[in-house]
Amino acid sequence: MKTSSKVAIFPGSFDPFTIGHQQIVEQSLDLFDEVIIAIGQSATKVPLLSTELRLEALLETFASSKRVKAEAFSGLVVDFAHKKGARFLIRGLRNETDLAFELPMAHTNRCLAADIQTVFLPTSPERAFISSTLVREIAKHRGDFTPFVPEAFARRMKAANP
Repeated sequence: MKTSSKVAIFPGSFDPFTIGHQQIVEQSLDLFDEVIIAIGQSATKVPLLSTELRLEALLETFASSKRVKAEAFSGLVVDFAHKKGARFLIRGLRNETDLAFELPMAHTNRCLAADIQTVFLPTSPERAFISSTLVREIAKHRGDFTPFVPEAFARRMKAANP
């Protein structure tokens, strides 16, 4: 990897990855040479899809882009960013509630690793209401979640929640 390339990490649990997340990745490609979607391990969340299935679906969703990669990680995201040679963290914003949550996290990450910058990207207004939590709830109640997730995720979610 070239040291001059702009590598960014887009961290999250992505359970599931939504079309809002997809839009953030697509916007990121205008700014960065490579985007690594980093699936973090959450001690508090019970996943709808296994990490392996989420990775598979991400790789399928972005198969046409050599600039998007997906990996799982554990520990601090700034440590993962250093390991990958990334100097940027991408965070998507849907509303002011997201900003209130994300800004302290960005400040904390900056204190932990002064060389890593957080970049906030807003979703489009028509996707601002979509959240992984909402999609999981729709899936649990057997509603039609397919308009809110990439097709690769929809297939795996249907198989996991018949």
